[in-house]
Amino acid sequence: MHWSEDVDAVSPALPAIWLVRTGAHPLNLTERSALRRGVARRIVARQVACREDDVAIEHDTAGRPFLALPGTPHLHLSLATRAGIVVVGLAARPIGVDVERVDAEAPPPLDLLHPDERRLLAVTGAAARPLAFARLWAAKEAYVKALGTGFTRPPESFCVSLLSETRFGIVDPRQGTEAQGELRLMKNGGQDVLAAAAIVLD
Repeated sequence: MHWSEDVDAVSPALPAIWLVRTGAHPLNLTERSALRRGVARRIVARQVACREDDVAIEHDTAGRPFLALPGTPHLHLSLATRAGIVVVGLAARPIGVDVERVDAEAPPPLDLLHPDERRLLAVTGAAARPLAFARLWAAKEAYVKALGTGFTRPPESFCVSLLSETRFGIVDPRQGTEAQGELRLMKNGGQDVLAAAAIVLD
């Protein structure tokens, strides 16, 4: 998986993830959506060598974005936005990406976590717990995006394990899935630290 923080970078291969610091401060869902789509159209246009105006991003009935672009039926797209960061994922197979702010003040919603994830947080030191939760939640959201279900799948019904600072695992008994994805950390130019996750499914 190729990672880049340059919005104009062309990836040498897919899957590829772009983590873009926009400097923007969207105030609502409409502005966040417009920011995501604008960054994605710029990235896709460079990746497939077409005009930005030719890149159309639509959504299926479950809300998952897809490219309505002649000649690229094989490309899967996933998008996320948080604190001025836009994450764009492109792959030849279903892909999910997410980014979450590390928030030391907010208690994690333990009732939305798998029992094994709750146990992981329980044995994690208080100082490291916000980062561990942000990584867990980013991985969970990336996975349900790759599935195409979003959180119509109960988040506690599958388990994320943090394998290292850059990798996570998924065990999903309902899907019969055991898969791995990748993690990254970044800052948005201010004081926020953000955890990004990406996964590609067969």
